[in-house]
Amino acid sequence: MNDLNSDGDVSATVPHPVRLADLAQRKTTRVVLEPNAGQCAAIADALGLSALRKLRFVVELTPQRGSDWRLTGKLGATVEQPCRVSFEPVITRIEDEVARHYVSNWQDVTEAEAEMPDDDTVEPLPAVVDVGAVMEEALALLVPAYPRAAGVEDLDLVAAPPGAEPLTEDKVKPFAGLAALKAQMEQDGAADEPEDN
Repeated sequence: MNDLNSDGDVSATVPHPVRLADLAQRKTTRVVLEPNAGQCAAIADALGLSALRKLRFVVELTPQRGSDWRLTGKLGATVEQPCRVSFEPVITRIEDEVARHYVSNWQDVTEAEAEMPDDDTVEPLPAVVDVGAVMEEALALLVPAYPRAAGVEDLDLVAAPPGAEPLTEDKVKPFAGLAALKAQMEQDGAADEPEDN
């Protein structure tokens, strides 16, 4: 989808760089992105979609305390993908909120096992925010991973080598055998108890 440029930064299919130092430092700046048909086709290709019919991203960049910035936006898109079962076209309408909080006091976590931050919208403060890259990243996260056409049921495929019993989902579950053993033991224990007269 996105390529690394010579500086190691991600470049968007539809770049829209906004230099934060050039924005008003006391009021919100609004940005509206509506990629044209060619740009939508390029994004669809990058995301592995059959088509991207509409895409609109309305963003507000608001200065925060110090030199921090908050990006809030609304993403709307209509995507077409093949059904994961029947390969029929599936049209999905996506509407979602997008938020990023760019902070100047960002500290990289260096520990091997670090906890996830409470706020996953926090990112290091860049000199330039590529609103196009934010739009494409948000869209990539919102596109259904396994679209399914209406009325299509899941396939239940079972395969095994000749002469072998196929594995079913119940047999693969690690505690399925223990549950059956427990039930058998309880049944055997009840049969061994003497009856009261």
